[in-house]
Amino acid sequence: MKKLILLLIACTTLITSPCDARNPIVEIDTTMGKIVVELFEKERPKTVANFLKYVDEGFYDDTIFHRVIPNFMVQGGGFESIPYLKQPYASIPNESSIDILNKKGTIAMARKRDLNSANSQFFINTQDNPFLDTSKYAVFGKVILGMDTVKKIEAVKTKTIDGFDDVPIENITIKKTCRLAIPVAKAPAPAQPILTASVAPTTSSTTPTQNSTIRQ
Repeated sequence: MKKLILLLIACTTLITSPCDARNPIVEIDTTMGKIVVELFEKERPKTVANFLKYVDEGFYDDTIFHRVIPNFMVQGGGFESIPYLKQPYASIPNESSIDILNKKGTIAMARKRDLNSANSQFFINTQDNPFLDTSKYAVFGKVILGMDTVKKIEAVKTKTIDGFDDVPIENITIKKTCRLAIPVAKAPAPAQPILTASVAPTTSSTTPTQNSTIRQ
């Protein structure tokens, strides 16, 4: 009950992160804290269905955030540990479009160079990353609670292990993922997802270049 109350508060009072309670809500419980994401089921039906399949089957449980880059993103959803990759399902079509952008706090699919190569791995943007929109990385949701946990993950020290760069020195494990239910009757009017007509991209010396792709 306490968890539902917190989510209802998030949906009605957090102006910086309004949510539509009719969308699927997923909790990602990590060793550094909890992250709650709203999924854009209407806008990204295939991507959301794919992500929920992994959630419902417990695929993400005991996997790690294996790639962390400050002022860019944190990535997980595929490795039990480096270099042990779990066997995912088949890749899905790329649903990227300009209506929902890679802005701070959004969750998107990682992939290889092939636009249609995403399967289980995902990342959370820790700043606005407009070059990922040009590169067609599909955003399918956003963090509505627990961005402080994401920032904690972003701040950990990393190293290169077995040819993998930016790996946290100490494992950050996803203990469990699960859906959270919010009574639809108490939901506020639907809010728009993150749209294109917004703040212009910012630049800084620490902003990743367009070579900083989200690979699997």
